[in-house]
Amino acid sequence: MTKIYGHRGSMGTFPENSLIGFLNAVEDGVDGLELDVHLTKDGEVVVIHDESIDRTTDGSGLIKDLTMEEISQFSTGSRFSHLASFTNEWRAEKVPTLQEVLELLEPYDTELNIELKTYIEPYVGLEERVNDIIANYGNGRKIVYSSFHLPTLVNMKRINPQANIAWLLNHPVSRPDDYLEAFELESLHVSCKVAFQQAKKWKEILPLLRVWTVNESNDIKQLLDLRVGAIITDYPEKAIFYRNERRSFIG
Repeated sequence: MTKIYGHRGSMGTFPENSLIGFLNAVEDGVDGLELDVHLTKDGEVVVIHDESIDRTTDGSGLIKDLTMEEISQFSTGSRFSHLASFTNEWRAEKVPTLQEVLELLEPYDTELNIELKTYIEPYVGLEERVNDIIANYGNGRKIVYSSFHLPTLVNMKRINPQANIAWLLNHPVSRPDDYLEAFELESLHVSCKVAFQQAKKWKEILPLLRVWTVNESNDIKQLLDLRVGAIITDYPEKAIFYRNERRSFIG
């Protein structure tokens, strides 16, 4: 059946792209996690969504202009005090490195979708650094690399011909199967809106679709019924509940 991926961990209820959020999603029973990576001034791969630390930490500045030591001075939990489950312990959360996330996941077989955030900042060498970290700390888990920037995916495939790559789409495309073949894509990662806009075009490749970001109950249920490859959601616990409902009904 459809796999459930936690979007930036469990960002609907926990700080996004944080170790505590990733662990919560794993404990909820996700099949996979989606996260975002950037490259610091000193070449460290950090897990954070934006090109700057302003929105998700109590610091300020572009990641490309900051060292890992500088970034680690700031909290990535304090900005999320509006969430219902907030506790003061969140204030101790720091922007994690990709290596730290992989070390956290070492006891689990959770799949990982790593979005390479290269469509604004080029981050020269990011693909090589990520590939090296996965080789050393990936523990054999399934890794899927995604990006809106197709050249990044082509470069990742050049570095590692065995890499699973997926094109992120927030706009319709014609003949999607041609892209899958031409770029040796493992899957397409399409927005929820596009998934429903092009429902007929996706019919033949539904198992090759991971759909983001799916938060509304009706959307989750419809995509489960369509049996898309995976749903990427801010609320993985809710999506898992609906999937279990269907399993119970079928069983």
